[in-house]
Amino acid sequence: MTFREKLLSGILLLLIGIMLGMILMLFRQGSFSFDLAEVRFTEVNRSDTPFWTNEELEKIDDRFVFRNVARNVTPTVVFIETVVSNRNRRIDQEDENEEGFWERFLPPRARTVGSGVIISSDGYILTNNHVIEDALRDGITITLDDKRSFDGRVVGRDPSTDLAVLKVDALNLPSITVGNSDLVEVGEWVMAIGNPFRLRSTVTAGIVGALSRDVQIINDEYRIESFIQTDAAINRGNSGGALVNTSGELIGINTAIATQSGTYQGYGFAVPSNLALKVATDIIEFGEVQRGMMGVSIQTVDARIARRVGLETIEGVAVSGVGNESAAYEAGIRPDDVILAVNGEPVNESNRLQERVAMFRPNDEITLTVWRRGETIDRTLRLRERVVQPPVTSRIEQFDDEPELNEWSEIPGDGRSRGVEQKSYEEVGFTLRALSTPEDPDKFNIYIHRVERNSEAWNRGLREGSELLELNNVEASDLQKIDKEIFEAIQNNRSLNLKVQTREGNIGYFKLP
Repeated sequence: MTFREKLLSGILLLLIGIMLGMILMLFRQGSFSFDLAEVRFTEVNRSDTPFWTNEELEKIDDRFVFRNVARNVTPTVVFIETVVSNRNRRIDQEDENEEGFWERFLPPRARTVGSGVIISSDGYILTNNHVIEDALRDGITITLDDKRSFDGRVVGRDPSTDLAVLKVDALNLPSITVGNSDLVEVGEWVMAIGNPFRLRSTVTAGIVGALSRDVQIINDEYRIESFIQTDAAINRGNSGGALVNTSGELIGINTAIATQSGTYQGYGFAVPSNLALKVATDIIEFGEVQRGMMGVSIQTVDARIARRVGLETIEGVAVSGVGNESAAYEAGIRPDDVILAVNGEPVNESNRLQERVAMFRPNDEITLTVWRRGETIDRTLRLRERVVQPPVTSRIEQFDDEPELNEWSEIPGDGRSRGVEQKSYEEVGFTLRALSTPEDPDKFNIYIHRVERNSEAWNRGLREGSELLELNNVEASDLQKIDKEIFEAIQNNRSLNLKVQTREGNIGYFKLP
């Protein structure tokens, strides 16, 4: 074979290889297709009518009514923007710029947002107190779902339930239907409607996780916390919005969340609608809440209390103290009584009892079902008006700025000559402070100076500022005698019976433990 033939043969083999490679690549990329069957046009069926009607879906599952509920309820929920003054904001001493200079004379302002619910067509709006608290004059703007805006004015507030009522000058507004929160059950579907993160008219859904929750978020001496717990997503801006059932009825005012991150983690809390409506009605009618008081200190019955009082079942609310000449005292309620029901409605949590009583006004009569030493009796009492009085004495105030004195040995040796003594009792959870009287320097008035939260004294209802009058029938005029009595009682495992006078001037009796 000549050189020319060899060259041509090589070129031919190279071209054949290239062609085979290209064919292989085309097959791998799917560029070649083979008709394996006859191709025909296929019609796609379309319809504007769903297979299941809304009515049929609603019968299958409550969740299918959410669309109608959202359509009906969303127009009744408003967006609230509040201008507040940051008077308590700390001004950095190192910031000497012009803005910091003027802020010393013109307090900085901030805008906070929240939600509200229209409860009447003439413009009354129910929301949370913390949404409009510290608002400046003319600093509340209310925007409806249809984007109309109005200036809102505060009709009244109730810090003890964290509720407030606003008013706008408008008529024929869409208003919500208020349901009966006593009929709410754990596990039923609910929807939360509000304005989280300034996202207007947001709807979320979940179930009721628990009832009568006390999460201790309201900073008020007479706070009432009996929240509905839900896992419907609630975030900042939802406060004051509506929690509704599958009938579109208001069953709660969204108030708070439990979170470690600052945002929704599955635990939201709402004020029950029955309590919210009662507060709103009082505010609209009287300008403030009309709340009847029994005049007792209470504690939820647990296993320890049940054993102590001889109660066979763990139920009800124990009375740990009764105010002298209070409505409860005159009705025959005594310490260690266990309240089982109010007007036939069972109460097994102290906050549930508070909620039930808060539904009534002063001079209303209620019937308490009480267990006492193995016998169940009924007691009818007439509620009294809460009277807010100044502290019993102001002498205790002048010592509030002193360093905390926790041990007897830390009191200076000349403590008695200075007119002040102090002793802490960790076993029961309170600190006593004795102040000498102006009339007799050797005679002392003894006050409850500190009460440790969640201690035995705290759980029994003992609070700071009360004056100790007697302890185990020993007159509280000398701290050394009281200290000896407490020491002997603790050593011998005996109870402490305290007679105190509260800041409001009421006489109360407490038994520890």
